[in-house]
Amino acid sequence: MIYHLLYPLHTTYSAFNVLKYISFRSISATLTALLITFILGPWLIRKLKELQLGQRVREEVPERHRAKEGTPTMGGSLIIIAVVGSTMLWSILTNPYVWLVLFVTLAYSFLGFVDDYRKVKKGKGIAGKTKLFYQTIIALAGAAVLFIFLDFNTHLTLPFVKNIRPDLGLFYILLIVFILVGTSNAVNLTDGLDGLAIGPVMISAGTLALVTYLAGNSQFAHYLQIPYTSGCGELSIFCGTIVGAGLGFLWFNTYPAQIFMGDIGSLSLGGALATVAVIAKHEVLLAIVGGIFVIEALSVIIQVAVYQTKKKRVFKMAPIHHHFELKGWVEPKIIVRFWIVTIILSLLAISTLKLR
Repeated sequence: MIYHLLYPLHTTYSAFNVLKYISFRSISATLTALLITFILGPWLIRKLKELQLGQRVREEVPERHRAKEGTPTMGGSLIIIAVVGSTMLWSILTNPYVWLVLFVTLAYSFLGFVDDYRKVKKGKGIAGKTKLFYQTIIALAGAAVLFIFLDFNTHLTLPFVKNIRPDLGLFYILLIVFILVGTSNAVNLTDGLDGLAIGPVMISAGTLALVTYLAGNSQFAHYLQIPYTSGCGELSIFCGTIVGAGLGFLWFNTYPAQIFMGDIGSLSLGGALATVAVIAKHEVLLAIVGGIFVIEALSVIIQVAVYQTKKKRVFKMAPIHHHFELKGWVEPKIIVRFWIVTIILSLLAISTLKLR
């Protein structure tokens, strides 16, 4: 919006020429999102308390989590407001990829809102199969937009290699659905400790901000021999807003949390990261930088599969962060160590852009 309003004035006032640079608008969007969360955060916490929208702690989590009962939830709405508002302010709104990621983000956030609200008011959220169905529908809608309206490239990009790009054809739709649904659920499973999920989300978003900037620039893409996607550089602004909003949210969500993210945040952020990775043609890269999400999801899958077949538990409790809790790790130690692992994975993911 700001670009459309002020950039035309650059012919008269040269200072407005800076708005044509994605890097400037990405930084501005990041700071704007951070400012929005700082301003609205205290008000939202008070409002959620007034509405008695407090977290209900599940019986199958470690006992010490009982003390968190009643902490305001749905804090992800703060992130969504900041992300959407800042993206609208600083992006070029004629870019179709911007609208696509906003659609997926808002659709998953609405699904998460309904789930959170039912948990608080009725004690039980949306049934697992029902939630999975709606997640799949949203993912299919996003895939349909890419294929029908944007003539999307169906070649899969693999890290560390430059000449091996298999064409998946229509099977790429299934891959998109798997990535969006899987990532949204993986981030949701990770959101079990104060600040645990938002850290890897910010790091992943920061990494994708760099990737989309490079993939959207023909010269950088050619130099690095990565797929060039015209217009996807604008998504670095969207990724920047996630970083800014995440930092602001972490101010209130850090241990001990004043507010929880809830499904409204975890589902939408997972879906947003997945959509950006798909558009930038770096789906496998997301699995690397988001390795913590992958590990959390796999721990649940392995635990359930082994228990159903052998009646044994691989982990003391799943997702795996609860396993470490029961091993005696204090909550802040688990959180920070998971962040450290994500930073290492992010550096590895970035290195793949050059090591081909």
